[in-house]
Amino acid sequence: MTGLGRGILVSLLATAAMPALAQGVPQEAPGTGSGQTTAAETPGATQGDDIIVTAQKRDENIQNVPISIQAIGTRRLDQLNISNFNQYTQLLPSVAFQSSQPGVTTVYMRGVASGGDGNHSGSLPSVGTYLDEQPVTTIGGTLDIHIYDIARIESLAGPQGTLYGASSQAGTIRIITNKPDLSGFYGRVDGEVNTVEKGGIGYTTEGMLNIPLSASMALRVVGFYQKDAGFIDNVAGSRTFIGGRTVTNAAFVKNDYNDTETYGGRAALKIDLDDSWTVTPTVLYQEQRSHGSYGYDARVGDLKVQRFYPEFRRDRFVQAALTIEGQLGNWDVTYSGAYLDRKALQSSDYTDYAEAYDNLYSSVGGLAGYFYYQDNAGNTIDPRQRIVGTDHFKKTSQELRVASPADEPFRLVAGAFYQRQSNLIFQDYQIPGLGSTVSANGYPGTLWLTRQHRVDKDYAVFGEASFDLAPTLTLTAGARAFIYDNSLVGFFGFGRNPGVDPADGRPYTASPFNAAGSSRTGVAGCYLAGGGTLRDAYLAGRPITGFLTTPDVDNIPCVNLGVPNNAGGVVPKEAEGQGVTYRFNATWKPAEGLLFYGTVSKGFRPGGINRRGDVADYAADFLTNYEIGWKTTLLGGQLRFNGAVYQQDWDKFQFSFLGENSFTVIQNGPNARIRGVEMDANLTAGGLTLGVTGAYTDAVTRTDLCTTAVCSGDPDDVVSPAGTRLPITPRFKISGTARYTVPIGAANAYIQALVAHQSSAASDIRLRAVEAGTGRIANPAAEIGRLPAYTTGNLAVGAEWGNYTVEVFARNIWDERGQISRFIQCGSCYQRPYAVPIAPRTLGLRLGAKF
Repeated sequence: MTGLGRGILVSLLATAAMPALAQGVPQEAPGTGSGQTTAAETPGATQGDDIIVTAQKRDENIQNVPISIQAIGTRRLDQLNISNFNQYTQLLPSVAFQSSQPGVTTVYMRGVASGGDGNHSGSLPSVGTYLDEQPVTTIGGTLDIHIYDIARIESLAGPQGTLYGASSQAGTIRIITNKPDLSGFYGRVDGEVNTVEKGGIGYTTEGMLNIPLSASMALRVVGFYQKDAGFIDNVAGSRTFIGGRTVTNAAFVKNDYNDTETYGGRAALKIDLDDSWTVTPTVLYQEQRSHGSYGYDARVGDLKVQRFYPEFRRDRFVQAALTIEGQLGNWDVTYSGAYLDRKALQSSDYTDYAEAYDNLYSSVGGLAGYFYYQDNAGNTIDPRQRIVGTDHFKKTSQELRVASPADEPFRLVAGAFYQRQSNLIFQDYQIPGLGSTVSANGYPGTLWLTRQHRVDKDYAVFGEASFDLAPTLTLTAGARAFIYDNSLVGFFGFGRNPGVDPADGRPYTASPFNAAGSSRTGVAGCYLAGGGTLRDAYLAGRPITGFLTTPDVDNIPCVNLGVPNNAGGVVPKEAEGQGVTYRFNATWKPAEGLLFYGTVSKGFRPGGINRRGDVADYAADFLTNYEIGWKTTLLGGQLRFNGAVYQQDWDKFQFSFLGENSFTVIQNGPNARIRGVEMDANLTAGGLTLGVTGAYTDAVTRTDLCTTAVCSGDPDDVVSPAGTRLPITPRFKISGTARYTVPIGAANAYIQALVAHQSSAASDIRLRAVEAGTGRIANPAAEIGRLPAYTTGNLAVGAEWGNYTVEVFARNIWDERGQISRFIQCGSCYQRPYAVPIAPRTLGLRLGAKF
């Protein structure tokens, strides 16, 4: 049965998704974890009832893995029509995420979220993402890999610090691709067209070919193109600034303002060198082009915004990977290495910032007057801004590991790991027509410039051993010793303007201070060859000498982020650390189909650097997990009921916030306690399959969260008191699905329904913040707004005959306006919060064929 055409459609329906579907009905044939093709891929083959996963670096039946893991297999991915990150994470009960648009998503697991993550100069993610054996975790947005011809997606909840290390503090998500198959030539093609309520038309074309090249070599290629229709309108509006200047967005008014195109391909070559050794090189290319805004302003109207400058994002990445698998004696040996190159270009409207700060400075002529926004002729200009930014990520990873025979009472997995990831950061805050004397040096029209080079390196050795004390009792212990070394260097801030210093009134001819009113950032803070900074020399009356330089970043005015050295240059500012994480596990199998386990595990997230020189580095934070779980297979395999109960202690968690002068600051906050329950059950009876899954998460701070790492005792320093719930993750998340299949002539007809509900959650942890410029006490959590509870439903009806599939579907049937995330455009712009919704009701048709 070709689950492809029908499956991919259902996923469009499943934006609010059900994790239960992960283990429902027949899934993958045993052995797929080793790269074998699944039965679902081969025309005429039957499917087994087991899901084989490699979460513990071995091929194992998911019901025998003593950790909390859910796997969405090939068949389910097809049935639910999964094609992107947001769709499959919504299927996992322990996963929450924030997203402002495709490709800009931060994922959280089990409530381990403080908000504010994702800044390019901030904390690394707390959830790791892997493509096959290689990590693809990047800061500032998880890779939105198109899901097609995928063997399974594994979700490992809880710390995975032993086998997966840094950035797997709260869990790990693994995308496992289908590998080339030597058994024969076959392929598949799929197409879809859909229409979105209050929006446009979308469509998808996808295809796969498996081509044996010889008795020991096969090639598998995948290609795809997807157009997601827009449904948010940029409507006419205006802004009036101090002094009477009124601007409109007439040039950018457009219906269905937000749309996304995703296209690319994947190729893998499998080479059997002999009976023991296999080499698999792969390459993935994907490009995603998004336009407009995926958040709407409810004050303007349902699914409406008012934006005043072009908005778009181009996200392109290429990954080349190599996996070598073989045996030395009866031990398995695996090498995996990869190189990822990702470039993202984004343009964002920043008019909200101009509007907010224009009001803040109304007493001194507004934003344009206070900051001297003038053209080269001295005329005051329109103060609106936009941000044009790029991130260029590069990531190299290497892992070598060995595993002892899986059928022995004592089993060992051990290895070594190294990765280096870098990001060349560029952000250009533009005001069209801005004069060169107010612009960043060398960048006419740029008020503020960020150009930095960030490097994060990780080294680790790890091992995990299991021993069967008895046929029904197994003990496991593992540890990972790690070293991290992170660095940051470059420039951020304003330029140097020979005008009038508003701070002291002195002639500006020799002053380093910018007319934008800052005497500490930008060129004023750059390092001089004669020692100190330009600001230091100016205030002390010393001669102004030449600037120090750095080879790490080019095309910058000077260097104000880094450490001057004795060689006459600036080297990167570094943060280093080392430590050990661990996992202890006991597994008891009292009878066939029953497994109970207890786990104590610890995960970590590396520390890092605050770019402001007067703010200390932040340390690594650690998560300790205490968990009891069960996995049961009953009624001859027809019923599966799994679950886990846990408590997690999150020590001195990293917390990002806007500090003095609206700078992002990261510091170690208080401790938090997270308790939760996860369960999923699936029943198969003839042609009927039922599934239900749910999670309860209670995550709160244990001590006060303050504006400083150590609370001063002053109540005004308290951002959130002890007992405040952590944001983003709903307290309850539950879903259910039903699928009924019945033969009709030569075809198998089916109907599938899905209902999902999640409770409300805070969008921000902060209950108190001082608004820049006014001193007003704001409540960010209230003013940005909560993520409201919502329930959504999906329906699909289709038929399969031979190698063909046809399906009609409806997603979000009652057009619920469920919110994925809420955000503000700038740190103090609480007057215009935005909500990112799930897609409105979508109706579509999908066709598929296999050959």
